[in-house]
Amino acid sequence: MPAKKSKSPAVPKSGRPNVPGYGLSKNKKGLLAWKWAQSQLQKSRQYWIVTVRPDGSPHLMIIWGVWVDDGFYFSTGKNTRKAKNLAANPRCVIGSEDAAQAVIVEGSVRPFEDREKLKKLFAAYKKKYKYDVSDMGEPFYFVAPSVAFGLIEKKFPTTFTRWVFPQ
Repeated sequence: MPAKKSKSPAVPKSGRPNVPGYGLSKNKKGLLAWKWAQSQLQKSRQYWIVTVRPDGSPHLMIIWGVWVDDGFYFSTGKNTRKAKNLAANPRCVIGSEDAAQAVIVEGSVRPFEDREKLKKLFAAYKKKYKYDVSDMGEPFYFVAPSVAFGLIEKKFPTTFTRWVFPQ
């Protein structure tokens, strides 16, 4: 029986965000490549996560995480404000740590329990943070991106890019 091919991560469609009044370039020259965004997400050490409380107010926190293949993975205590917010509303925003070369990912979270892939995530965490998360006993989450934004501050009008992911 032939080996099962692994599904390649979907490449999002790039374009300009609609932000009237900011002087953005009208053409596609200077749009950032998705590979650039993935590199920023992979090398970021800390990430910002925005979730929504039950009363609708935002909650912003710093987390550790890893961008692997097709999305962002992180862990948080099951009794944290983030986990409670995500249980009620799975939508969130993830931001890289470097605002001068920012990547912002909007998406939905789901608990992640694939034991084989968790081994890969544990190894990625250990390599990145020099910390073993494999026996923490807290849930892991996967952020499935729906849209992302990237920019290089010094070249903002030509680099501001929006990526829309196939759903």
